[in-house]
Amino acid sequence: MLDYPALTEVLDPELSGVLVNLTSGSPEQARELAGQMAERGVRYVDGGIMTTPPGIGDQRSMILYSGDQEAFAEVADLLSALAEPVNLGAEPGRAALYDTALLGIMWATLTGWLHAGALVTADGSTAEHFTPLATRWLGPVAGFIGTYAEQVDAGRYPGSDATLDVHLATLDHLVHASEVRKVDSALPRLLHDYARRAVEAGHGDDGWARIIELLRAKAA
Repeated sequence: MLDYPALTEVLDPELSGVLVNLTSGSPEQARELAGQMAERGVRYVDGGIMTTPPGIGDQRSMILYSGDQEAFAEVADLLSALAEPVNLGAEPGRAALYDTALLGIMWATLTGWLHAGALVTADGSTAEHFTPLATRWLGPVAGFIGTYAEQVDAGRYPGSDATLDVHLATLDHLVHASEVRKVDSALPRLLHDYARRAVEAGHGDDGWARIIELLRAKAA
């Protein structure tokens, strides 16, 4: 279904048993629907499909699930025919939240690659020539993420790989390269602004993971 309102319009009022919902929506919508189903005696599992239609049926794909754990255990074998079922626990909104967060990584990564592609093609290279290096570079970047996860949970951000002072100086080059080639500099300027603000707050010796505190400050 397109969204949660469309789903609720067609649900059988006499529905019973287990409902597994793979409609995209917000964590808040998932929690609300889980509550409504609980009132009707329906055991609810919410899902987030992390693939495009051609990936359905491929075990390299994954679908995220959260909600009633007994219900999930009952239907896990059936769900495994669609993709690898990844159980995120009993909290019904978690699958939708992880779905949204993972899509954010996708959009940020693809837009970063498109910006890089605009830079290199402006000087006569091709996206095809550049892209093998870009995908190779994603391996070390994934390694940084693993290291940063521990730092984020601990609330300590040592600049052992590179300090924010170093990041800021390098981001100057990215902004400059974009402007000289008349490539939109909004993305590098955003990153530059994060680094600048952290450095000005006295965190120049910290690593890039420190930026999460600026992101959290926005929410606060």
